Amino acid sequence: MHATHCPCCGIDVHAHVVPENFPRYIGAKVPADWPSMAPAGQACHRHVMISGKVYRTVSDACWSTTRRLQDLPGMGLALQVVSPMPELLSYWMAAADAQQLLRYTNDCMAAMVQESGGQLAALGAVPLQDVELAIAELEYVVKTLGFAGVEIGSNINGVPVGARQLDPFFEACEALGAAVFVHAIRPAGMERLVGPAPLQQVLGYPSDVGLAAASAITSNLMLRRPRLRIAFSHGGGTLASLLPRLQQGWDVFPALKESVQASPTEQARQLFYDTLVFDTPTLRHLVGSFGASQLMVGTDYPFNFHDRTPVQRIEAAGFDGDTAAALIHRNAERFLGIRTKETTP
Repeated sequence: MHATHCPCCGIDVHAHVVPENFPRYIGAKVPADWPSMAPAGQACHRHVMISGKVYRTVSDACWSTTRRLQDLPGMGLALQVVSPMPELLSYWMAAADAQQLLRYTNDCMAAMVQESGGQLAALGAVPLQDVELAIAELEYVVKTLGFAGVEIGSNINGVPVGARQLDPFFEACEALGAAVFVHAIRPAGMERLVGPAPLQQVLGYPSDVGLAAASAITSNLMLRRPRLRIAFSHGGGTLASLLPRLQQGWDVFPALKESVQASPTEQARQLFYDTLVFDTPTLRHLVGSFGASQLMVGTDYPFNFHDRTPVQRIEAAGFDGDTAAALIHRNAERFLGIRTKETTP
């Protein structure tokens, strides 16, 4: 029998928040890249200012819980998991400065979750340029704020996700049962792109997150941390295309087989991914590559470059009912460590 699912029971694990305002830095000197908000042309829009320049113009859907909740039914969503706009992760700031900014952002998200009546959950931000500070903030967002986990960047000032220096942080995530969502940030290879700035999001992001996911495999992260729940944005980026080459290399090169201690394909099927690929054949390919148990709805709401019909896209892909239900909400429940009232036994 095929499982059935309700028309609005999707769980979106990839959606972002920008606070309506930022506090003035309370230290002796304002960091050059401390963000602020400035009025934009329309009443419901504001400019995010970083280092004296407009980083992005955003709407009130970034901070208005009411506005956000109004949009969920049209996307087929019962629950949206919010995380900060990735640029706010601020790994390039002094760690103590970043911690202040991220504590404020985490508290803003906690207020939105509280206001939402159960329709929002959150993934916090931590200053991962300092692993000890990051672990302290991780404990705050999980134990005090009750968040499901954290969002981290696809690289930490160029350090890959699989680097051993980050292992104490992942050990803490595993111990706390905290989910980790890896979002592309400041991607490598921008000098190879020809065209305007949005190509960073369009082409640079999936390239960087693909390399981040590959680093988790080649560093044996899941072998060291088998209970870690870690997901990669943008469908894992380029990983699905890189994986057959990585598997073949593992089969052919003795040094690679010695270094990578389990099949890359098997390791890839232990990671989670969102469905944010804007293409039905690609989505079916990801399910074939990574498994129907590993993909979850992701939208990139509320930015202009987001999937406005994520659940409908899954339903149109021709999956059986059990697979569709897994992608729409069950896998996200497992990733987040939650149960919802819509869950089908």
